[in-house]
Amino acid sequence: MGTLLRPVPAAAASVSPVPVASSSAHVAVVGGGGCGARSLRQRVSVGAFRAPSPQVLAMRWRQRRRVTIVRSDVVAGGAAAAAAGDSTQALSELHVASRVRGACFYLVTAVTAIFLFVAMVAVHPLVLLFDRYRRRAQHYIAKIWATLTISLFFKLEVEGIENLPPNSSPAVYVANHQSFLDIYTLLTLGRCFKFISKTSIFMFPIIGWAMYLLGVIPLRRMDSRSQLDCLKRCVDLVGKGASVFFFPEGTRSRDGKLGAFKRGAFSVATKTGAPVIPITLIGTGKLMPSGMEGILNSGSVKVIIHRPIKGNDAETLCSEARNVIADTLLLHGYGVH
Repeated sequence: MGTLLRPVPAAAASVSPVPVASSSAHVAVVGGGGCGARSLRQRVSVGAFRAPSPQVLAMRWRQRRRVTIVRSDVVAGGAAAAAAGDSTQALSELHVASRVRGACFYLVTAVTAIFLFVAMVAVHPLVLLFDRYRRRAQHYIAKIWATLTISLFFKLEVEGIENLPPNSSPAVYVANHQSFLDIYTLLTLGRCFKFISKTSIFMFPIIGWAMYLLGVIPLRRMDSRSQLDCLKRCVDLVGKGASVFFFPEGTRSRDGKLGAFKRGAFSVATKTGAPVIPITLIGTGKLMPSGMEGILNSGSVKVIIHRPIKGNDAETLCSEARNVIADTLLLHGYGVH
């Protein structure tokens, strides 16, 4: 038969603490009473009652800190990814808007050119009879065309208009070249200067034909004979009372910085005694960058007309004109090579 064990009354119980070495240690509870001494050994785990050691607390703190850092990194990475996504989306929408604006620009300029080209053709016989070299009527129509086109898409500011000589006084105009929009911008000045353009542009319908009626001078690039003929024709036109326009850099700037000037325009000025009119164009390269003629960004354009420069040495004139334009570009935050 088994031995019957009775619970020890709480008042009579005597508890003797026993040293423990780990959380798996036990205490013995001994009780007596009734018929004789009977012992009851109760195993009570004290792991739940002991305070953690400093080493355990330090380890737990490091684990919690590591989890907090990881969560912070995850949150920060998610925020950065979201910001990058928003930025990419904004740039994409801006690019689409610029392309739409560019398409509208060409649509407006083409439709306007069709009607005004008819007017050019109608007055051309009279122009050849009475104003063969300056062609003021044709340039007036071109001014209307350029003004109607750009006024819908960007703001134009002109500074130094008082430095422009009258149409009756021949001059050699020079400017920095940033964009396809430079021609439109300069035509709004209303001066009868003859541009120099690649021969391939004359093959474009309407625009190329209008350039022919305006008396624009064709040039075959990389052809020294064509370049010499072009300069001779410029000298002839200035001698007969017309003005000519040069982009001394020779081509549009790819990076927006002012390039080196060629001396052709200044040779024409020294041979004819005509003044050089430096012009600085600001902002056209940002609206329609070189090589990206399919887009039109929003913004404004500023034209600064400087005082006339005269001289007998082409090299000196070239240096003075470039310095004036370069200083103005630097003042407005543009670079210079």
